[in-house]
Amino acid sequence: MNLFYAIFRFIARYSLAPLLLLLLVFEPQVKAQAEAAPQPQPSLEESDSTQRSVPEPAQEIHSPTSAVPASARLQGGFLKRFYKTYAQELHETGTNEPEPPRRIPPSPLDSPPFPSAEWTYGGTSVIGATNTTNFPLMRALYAGPHGDAWKASGVQIYGWIDPGFNLSTSKHSNLPAGYDIMANRLELDQFVTYIERVPDTVQTDHMDWGFRAANFFGIDYHFTTAKGWLSQQLVEQHRLYGDDPVNLYGDIYFPKLAQGLNVRFGRYISLPDIEAQLSPQNYTYTHSLLYNYDPFTQTGVIGSVKLNDKWLVSLGINGGNDIAVWARGAKPSLTACVSYTFNKGKDNIYPCASGINTGKYAYNNVQLYVNTWYHKFNDSWHMATEGYYEYQRDVPSIFGSLPTEPNANGAYCALGQQRCFAPAWAAVNYLQKQFSKKDYISIRNEFLDDSKGQRTGFKTWYTEHTFMWGLWISDVITVRPELRFERAYNMPAYDLGTKKNQFSFAVDLIVRY
Repeated sequence: MNLFYAIFRFIARYSLAPLLLLLLVFEPQVKAQAEAAPQPQPSLEESDSTQRSVPEPAQEIHSPTSAVPASARLQGGFLKRFYKTYAQELHETGTNEPEPPRRIPPSPLDSPPFPSAEWTYGGTSVIGATNTTNFPLMRALYAGPHGDAWKASGVQIYGWIDPGFNLSTSKHSNLPAGYDIMANRLELDQFVTYIERVPDTVQTDHMDWGFRAANFFGIDYHFTTAKGWLSQQLVEQHRLYGDDPVNLYGDIYFPKLAQGLNVRFGRYISLPDIEAQLSPQNYTYTHSLLYNYDPFTQTGVIGSVKLNDKWLVSLGINGGNDIAVWARGAKPSLTACVSYTFNKGKDNIYPCASGINTGKYAYNNVQLYVNTWYHKFNDSWHMATEGYYEYQRDVPSIFGSLPTEPNANGAYCALGQQRCFAPAWAAVNYLQKQFSKKDYISIRNEFLDDSKGQRTGFKTWYTEHTFMWGLWISDVITVRPELRFERAYNMPAYDLGTKKNQFSFAVDLIVRY
């Protein structure tokens, strides 16, 4: 019942229902006006020539629908076109689509089946590559009466629904695992809607701009919530389901600076990490412990400059990790990252320092130093490895009398200490094998040492191991079943602190629209 209630609540309040209603009302009016308008009569000269009576098709700008064959063009009203896109997707693989324009070396990976074809970095779209989608909603809009206007604007509206289910040896809670925190239940993990325009970073002639407004609804908001961004839903009201405006930013692209500079301002995903909050961008359904307990978003300004095909540098200032600049506890913080690609594109390292300030205890004010290494063995095998060290200073002791921040843990300080230094360090490896354009496996192994228990709530070190199979049923539907085993070594941490071991089967279903 939780899943169906969550879906209904989202549709009623936050989804595309208003947009669909406008389209249903507006499109018939446009069609009626077009049909009522007087049609020009061909001249006698034109009627003598069949070739002249049929205008030549205009040259299309590049868009996700330009690869759709003419025989598959969608007809009818918006809802009918929208429905037909899914029928087409069940029979199409996308293999006939032309390669989108790019001015950088070829992508190291295939997507699908992998979440991204690039070695990922944050703070900007991939500079020098086309960043567009081919989701059903935009295909339906492109085929409508305003299709050319949508294409010319560059604005895209799309998203996904991601329910998930798990069977676990725990009875009450899967924490510290994530994001499937509720044991043995079917839940709506994410219902996400994007409205965005991505700057054209392939061209080098003129400045361009972009933006993204993203609403994130579901149980996963427990991990993305940032203080000051509707955070009362979690930290005060303790809702199981909530909304999070996880992205709200603008982009300005300067093509003449080096090989391209993108400046992003607003709330954006924090730069480092193999994983991401957004389901389609991950190898696996569940997340590593490493990822669950590092920062998720920042609010500020970040500039990313591509120096050449090997080097990209990002530098920014923000209000701290997972906090709005206007919220109590925000402080000027530095983020700096360097991406270096080598070995003919088969390797990439990506060191970052994220949210660096005094490190004094506040809402998720962790000081994060992290490095990621991607390596491609051959056309079917590649891996991604990440390690980090993070800490906070002056964290209140769980044995003392000082209060802690809402939705934030204290530390297992030495007896007699009111505050202490609370570090954590972790490492994770993802190993991927591609079988076809539609499926792959991912094997994850990791280690986390929560030295003072400030991150997970338990002073222990952990290991976690996951085996996952990713299958693309179509270009818009993905299923990811997995098996996962994890252990807390120094004290019970699972099932509300009653178990050291946890074994689970989990699966999610991503449906893009």
